[in-house]
Amino acid sequence: MILAIDPGNIQSAYVLTYDDLRVNDKGKVENSELLEKIYEAKEIYGEQLHAAIEMVACYGMAVGKEVFDTCVMIGRIVQVLDDLDIPYTYIFRKDEKITLCNSMKAKDANIRQALIDRFAQHDFKNGKGTKANPDTFYGFKADIWASMAVAVTYHDLYLKGENENGKQN
Repeated sequence: MILAIDPGNIQSAYVLTYDDLRVNDKGKVENSELLEKIYEAKEIYGEQLHAAIEMVACYGMAVGKEVFDTCVMIGRIVQVLDDLDIPYTYIFRKDEKITLCNSMKAKDANIRQALIDRFAQHDFKNGKGTKANPDTFYGFKADIWASMAVAVTYHDLYLKGENENGKQN
């Protein structure tokens, strides 16, 4: 099980997937609720659980309070993961762009389209489908897409056996 997290200063998005990337649970929740979800996931999945966290990186630009608050939240998440002996990996945005789009110039829309192209079953426009005929990304919104990108990047780089150069580990 992969718990992929897109941390935020107030709310964080998460996706809990099986190792084959089928979505088990997802959401965007208050940060305190996310910490509770980590405890619940450990209780249910035990040693099968591993986490991937989107990590903040420096790009040479000034940042505001929200970025520092997000860094504090990442620290809180890591503390809980350490306390529960859940292995975790930081995933950087640049790795998501390269892994999913093969380009550092990729934007959120490109990443989202790459996910749709890879996983959609019948709704190839937005990957969601309808309530009567849901597709892979039914119920996804905003930052949940980013957490799915974290999960897929973690899977492709660390579980599938390929490193950043596309070579087998």
